Amino acid sequence: MATISNLANLTPATAVNSRSSSSSSVVPRSFLNFRGFDSKLSSSQLSLRFNNHQSRPSLFVRCSVSGGNGSAGKRTTLHDLYEKEGQSPWYDNLCRPVTDLLPYIARGVRGVTSNPAIFQKAISTSNAYNDQFRTLVESGKDIESAYWELVVKDIQDACKLFEPIYDQTEGADGYVSVEVSPRLADDTQGTVEASKYLHKVVNRRNVYIKIPATAPCIPSIRDVIASGISVNVTLIFSIARYEAVIDAYLEGLEASGLDDLSRVTSVASFFVSRVDTLMDKMLEQIGTPEALELRGKAAVAQAALAYKLYQKKFSGPRWEALVKKGAKKQRLLWASTSVKNPAYSDTLYVAPLIGPDTVSTMPDQALEAFVDHGTVKRTIDANVSEAEGIYSAIEKLGIDWNKVGEQLEEEGVDSFKNCFESLLVTLQDKANTLKPATH
Repeated sequence: MATISNLANLTPATAVNSRSSSSSSVVPRSFLNFRGFDSKLSSSQLSLRFNNHQSRPSLFVRCSVSGGNGSAGKRTTLHDLYEKEGQSPWYDNLCRPVTDLLPYIARGVRGVTSNPAIFQKAISTSNAYNDQFRTLVESGKDIESAYWELVVKDIQDACKLFEPIYDQTEGADGYVSVEVSPRLADDTQGTVEASKYLHKVVNRRNVYIKIPATAPCIPSIRDVIASGISVNVTLIFSIARYEAVIDAYLEGLEASGLDDLSRVTSVASFFVSRVDTLMDKMLEQIGTPEALELRGKAAVAQAALAYKLYQKKFSGPRWEALVKKGAKKQRLLWASTSVKNPAYSDTLYVAPLIGPDTVSTMPDQALEAFVDHGTVKRTIDANVSEAEGIYSAIEKLGIDWNKVGEQLEEEGVDSFKNCFESLLVTLQDKANTLKPATH
């Protein structure tokens, strides 16, 4: 494996089917010691994050420590989801060896998302990283650099597995997402620099760089898109912020100067279940029959209205001018699809959000539930008037949707920051305790 730190000397074998960013090779100050990469990373595991609401035999293999497992799977509802309704099912997890993803791909998964919480859970609970981590520490790498090396290797290997889907769809699907440091959520220029550098070191055509939809990062999204880098915009919790994200994407395409926009794509990750978690508490505090009747309905209603906005924004003269240059719609991606309240259906945040040109990224609980008993039919715009009624009824109770979104965004950023900082502490502890390898 080539050395990532020496990007100018990447061999064709390393950069196969890849397009590097044309951005400056200077390492940005804001990348948190993302320097001196050595890509000789060994395999490990990312453990699962969610428990199933129901006890049933698992339909999917679990991430293993020693090697890949599982055989080719039969056709599932995930295939139908894409082929019949145009929604791409993605998997919200990543593990080593990445060959453990093969059974998921065989059963219809078309992409992967990751985040700081996933990596924190995996690295802090698994011994499978130890050999590689020991090598990095003994070579003089600092803790943050070691962390990014582990992450980049996982992303590169996963990208390779999804390349056939990327090629078959001409760059419309088959992506693997990796997030910039959560420390940069309030740093506009730092996020731009980190995104360009992360895109460069991953060096895979089908990588999505994840940027949070915080107010300071909206301009970052525009600038990163303008530089020709595909982006997964994450942590979207409100209609107002979602519209700002769409505008940033459109402005970025317009500012890119590219004659061919077909390889610059994006998804907008609209979070779902977390909305109900907070909104239900607020409705219970109000306590009226009208308020209590709205529990478990806010998230799906807002998502339906987001899709309505998507249809409006990606139509008309402005969008058609970009289509002539090969532009692709920024697909809505439903995130946070695991059900937190056991009283709710375990497919609540998947089944009502099925529609064309969308993505649903699911952790194991949601994925297995939908494969087991999900129904494939277009639902996202089946009851728009009902969604508008729910949205309006919540406003009439005195709840400000934008303030709810701001609170959830702040909580989401803080959660990822805490996961990141906790993991660095864990890695430092490991560095202090790892004994020299015996030869």
